[in-house]
Amino acid sequence: MQLRTDLAVEAREIAGEHVCGVEYKTYSENGLEISRLKVKTQKAQQTLGKEIGTYVTIELPSLTDNFTETDERLVTIGKEIRRLLPVNGLVLVVGLGNMDITPDSLGPKTSSRVLATRHITGEIAKTTGLDKLRPVAVMQTGVTGQTGIETGEYILSVVKRIRPTAVVAIDALASRRLERLGCTLQISDTGISPGAGVGNHRTRITKETIGVPVIAIGVPTVVDAQTLASDLLKGDCNLKTKKLVMPQGRQMVVIPREIDLLTERASRLISFALNGALQNEFNISDLVSLM
Repeated sequence: MQLRTDLAVEAREIAGEHVCGVEYKTYSENGLEISRLKVKTQKAQQTLGKEIGTYVTIELPSLTDNFTETDERLVTIGKEIRRLLPVNGLVLVVGLGNMDITPDSLGPKTSSRVLATRHITGEIAKTTGLDKLRPVAVMQTGVTGQTGIETGEYILSVVKRIRPTAVVAIDALASRRLERLGCTLQISDTGISPGAGVGNHRTRITKETIGVPVIAIGVPTVVDAQTLASDLLKGDCNLKTKKLVMPQGRQMVVIPREIDLLTERASRLISFALNGALQNEFNISDLVSLM
């Protein structure tokens, strides 16, 4: 069976560490373990099941451990995000997911804390000392079951109207391992498949589909039950086991007991780091006071 994961580093673990057409390096900064994986060829894309592009994975202490806006980890994460963003121009930040389903609420929770600045212009900006703010627009898409609109259609219509230089899409992810839940942050420049974290894949949102670069940011909040069973049984997941983890053929996922706390703190971490990446003329403490 195919092990399901949204993390590029796990796809590399599954495929083997010596995949041709993949560039991989690791480094540490401010106590964070960071890996940068580049998928460079079509063959590597097929082997890993990941689009050509860059995937940055940051290993975090458990997000049940608290942090503050002065935490140097936020600066490091912000730097990694900024490396994938255009230098100038309007950025559209999109929170994907369903606020009513906790493991899928990362996107809307995060976007609600991102500083929207597109409307702060002219004399108001100058007199308040905010004329150096980069223009940022923020939206939450909801899910198709709530709106009747495909997420990709929704984003494309806004992109056509306001013409951003890039889109930053935030969504929940799925991991193959329980120990990665709430402890791993992935940033990529390859776009995103909405709902991937809870197994509800929709049309991909990429530069090809909406016309501007798409930076995807996510934290794994779930593990697919069948993937977990196969991992625990070292791949020996027989038909009887599959029926147990997929009752009546329904796809099941495993979430940690403290999922509310994990999504809340992950959303704070991403939003603070993203605000810092977008508004690098200001320090994070100043940005928090504006939020």
